[in-house]
Amino acid sequence: MSLFPRGTSAERAAVPAQRAPEGPAPLPPRNRVVEEAPRVLTTTREELWTRAESLAWRLSANLGMPVRLAVTDNRSTMVSFRRGSQVLQLRLHHMFLDAPESVVRAVADYAGRGHRAAGGLLDEYIRGQQPLIRQLRRESDAELNPLGRCFDLRALYNGVNEAYFQNGIQARIGWGRMPPRRRRKSIRLGVYDHQTREIRIHPALDRPEVPAFFVEFIVFHEMLHQLFPSSGRTGRRVHHPRAFRERERTYPHYGAALRWERENLGTLLRG
Repeated sequence: MSLFPRGTSAERAAVPAQRAPEGPAPLPPRNRVVEEAPRVLTTTREELWTRAESLAWRLSANLGMPVRLAVTDNRSTMVSFRRGSQVLQLRLHHMFLDAPESVVRAVADYAGRGHRAAGGLLDEYIRGQQPLIRQLRRESDAELNPLGRCFDLRALYNGVNEAYFQNGIQARIGWGRMPPRRRRKSIRLGVYDHQTREIRIHPALDRPEVPAFFVEFIVFHEMLHQLFPSSGRTGRRVHHPRAFRERERTYPHYGAALRWERENLGTLLRG
């Protein structure tokens, strides 16, 4: 799970900003702010709105274009964006609400101008703000249920852990939520959360026509993330470093799993 996935969209509706912070610099028109109230903060919604609005205007002034900003309480993705010709859609963790000007410029450079080198400064800032990242699961987070209609993920996990990791991986595993039915162009078959050490497998795999070796491969892949975390050297987030890929190819059914996924991707996308 990366800090800087490129091209991620901010999908929530935008709310018009009502006022600009004091300052002489002229600001672009039609600036927008979306606020997703972080549950870990003790500030009021009004205070959060004001700070988010101020940050959106600072970014707009830097870039010379409208910014649609959403403030999140994510545990893994701190910055995501979609660049358009007329507007930048941006999602930032609430740690950026009080960021110094150098970090705000780095956000503008990275998300608005595509300067990858700015990612190094953002990585450094995020590392220094770790206490602000929610460590515990919220009560509203779905409980992990490993038992599906066709596959017991806990049994698969235990077998993989013993066979390929000498029982060295420590994680919880379960099926994720079934997303709303809609046409998709991509699908994440598994997710590993470094903060909580949780693996979630897409429920589209819990069906009789999916071979067990393929589900096992996805479990194996997500377990590898605990051994080979993503890196952010040279300002670019690498989710699957070379050592990860080399170890992944040691899975006995690696070639068959890739072929099955390629041949059945359309079925998986339809859920």
